[in-house]
Amino acid sequence: MQPAQPRRGLLIILSSPSGAGKSTLARRIMAWDPDLRFSVSATTRAPREGEVDGREYHFRSRDEFEALVAAGQMLEHAEVFGNFYGSPRAPVEVAMTEGRDTLFDVDWQGGQQIKNSALGKDVVSVFILPPSMAELERRLRARAQDSDEVIRGRMAKSLDEISHWSEYDYVLVNDDIDRAEADLKTILLAERLRRDRQPGLTDFVRGLNAEFPQG
Repeated sequence: MQPAQPRRGLLIILSSPSGAGKSTLARRIMAWDPDLRFSVSATTRAPREGEVDGREYHFRSRDEFEALVAAGQMLEHAEVFGNFYGSPRAPVEVAMTEGRDTLFDVDWQGGQQIKNSALGKDVVSVFILPPSMAELERRLRARAQDSDEVIRGRMAKSLDEISHWSEYDYVLVNDDIDRAEADLKTILLAERLRRDRQPGLTDFVRGLNAEFPQG
């Protein structure tokens, strides 16, 4: 006999300064577990060429976005360069009831909003640190995507982001991407097995007790 009721899905928050490996870890963990869903953000910015509604983003008008916020249907949101971005609540709740986990690639501010939301008790937050600031800068330059000015800006911002490391449940130092991936998998497996995340266990144990001879 196995517990019949599936566990509630988790909200897995990954945060890090740019270049610490968060996006790579997110891609790897999604490939490892096909049932893990990625939270697709909503935005008020216009779609770029090749972008598809519901794949890269949920594209919404400003009025639609503000209505969702007012109705409590955004787990987190922020305005960036004149456009709103945020994480819709409804698809996360559907995944949770199905026992599927949702992965969020958000900064510390977004992570705090999600932890303070009505779904906060189901959050598992992980912060990714670089092994050194010199290595972080090397990784940013190795991308060959940004100018020196942009890289300096990212490095300056990273100091503020790293200052929030202690607000997370787990902290990983990404000095080796394979080891960081293995550690992240260990975290997810352990969190999924926590007693309070398995709602069917109470009835299961009652069933075991009922198998004992009475009298």
